[in-house]
Amino acid sequence: MIGGLSGERMLFGLIVGIILLIFLVLKTKIHAFLALIIASAVVGVVGGMPLTDIKLENGTTLGIMNSIKNGFGSTLGNIGIVIGFGVMMGQLFEATGAAEKMSQFFLKIFGKRREEEAMAFTGFLVSIPIFCDSGFVILAPIAKAISKATKKSMISLGVALAAGLVITHSLVPPTPGPLGVSGIFGIDAGKFILLTLVLAIPMTIACLIYARYIGKKLYQIPNETGDGYVRGKYQEADYLNTFIMNDKKLPSAIEAFGPILLPIVLILISTVTSALKMTSGFMGIFQFLGSPIIAVGFGLMLSIFTLGRGLDKKTVLKEMEKGMASAGIIMLVTGGGGALGQIIKDSGLGIFMAENLAATALPIIILPFVIATIMRAIQGSGTVAMTTAASISAPIIIAAGVNPYLGAVACCVGSLFFSYFNDSYFWVVNRTLGISDTKEQLQVWSVTTTIAWAVGFVEVLVLSIFI
Repeated sequence: MIGGLSGERMLFGLIVGIILLIFLVLKTKIHAFLALIIASAVVGVVGGMPLTDIKLENGTTLGIMNSIKNGFGSTLGNIGIVIGFGVMMGQLFEATGAAEKMSQFFLKIFGKRREEEAMAFTGFLVSIPIFCDSGFVILAPIAKAISKATKKSMISLGVALAAGLVITHSLVPPTPGPLGVSGIFGIDAGKFILLTLVLAIPMTIACLIYARYIGKKLYQIPNETGDGYVRGKYQEADYLNTFIMNDKKLPSAIEAFGPILLPIVLILISTVTSALKMTSGFMGIFQFLGSPIIAVGFGLMLSIFTLGRGLDKKTVLKEMEKGMASAGIIMLVTGGGGALGQIIKDSGLGIFMAENLAATALPIIILPFVIATIMRAIQGSGTVAMTTAASISAPIIIAAGVNPYLGAVACCVGSLFFSYFNDSYFWVVNRTLGISDTKEQLQVWSVTTTIAWAVGFVEVLVLSIFI
């Protein structure tokens, strides 16, 4: 363990912290953000982490407050600015009719009553080169516009979109996690892409079925002003009067999709050039332009100068500030989840659990799956879960003569298990969809990721028979 911490004590601290977190959000008036910070501190205190920061021999700093600050800051450093830009851009989509135009396009392409498929398919493709957090923030306004126009539940559309995003993000290179796993196992990334794309399809279909079910159970649609949601009794989608805009002039499809496509293309180019190791000299410019913050920032600028050209300066600024107001709570809760994950990571608890599992008599092919699952549950990050599982299990898998592609898939699938409070994407999805009740948050997203995990596990078992 790091800094001489006891693995057993840290595990006990984690159990106490999670129980306290659930109690605070379910039974008290304490906000989820404060509850996350309190739980993070309790995990550290009960687990025996230093109350004040200390320097270790390897030069790293260990301490409860250091972990909380680093976890909060690093999480928001990765996604906070993207969330801010994304919600500002989304508000301009609402104000100018661009979101309605995009939803018209999707309805025309996929046809009526297949809106969930449209959202899942979009997320499925978009998240191959883009982080699912960024993709959901960028694409959520489309789902919202479809829901507002057709009265189809925003929950079913949002869950379908989020599921499509997270599944390929967790399985298909060149996203960092799967790409790292393929490198650790020493397998061909191209073959791994083809294999995981096929395996991702049944997982997405299963999540689509659940999205429709939970969308009916928790039926809600955007309110008239578009700044919140209203609950009601489930009703079938209404296509009769869909998109009657009262002669409102909508932007063209190119103008509407441009601010979304631009960051996607920039990030894709950056990912491809990085995978091909074309990062020096002139090509390094694409690495800069394709970073999520810069790419989404360009998308926001494009929306201001194209979609916003029909609005005066005061209106444009007012709409963007309205979007910024809604981003605050998403950022705080997301950062709180990052703080909890950092406490667990810095304590070394994840490594402790993984190494103990590796010493058990589990079947070889189950080992990477179980390690990734446990790592995912206790520290939240799917990327950390799969890469840690790969690092520990790859030598065992290869030495045992098991197909390394199967071991790599098992690592990636295990990382999808039960997304909850310590996963930033859990908060991004739920808060964007307006879900604040803890029980409903678990139903909306934790169950969805667990369905994908379970279907993937069955696929791993079936593959183990043939390869």
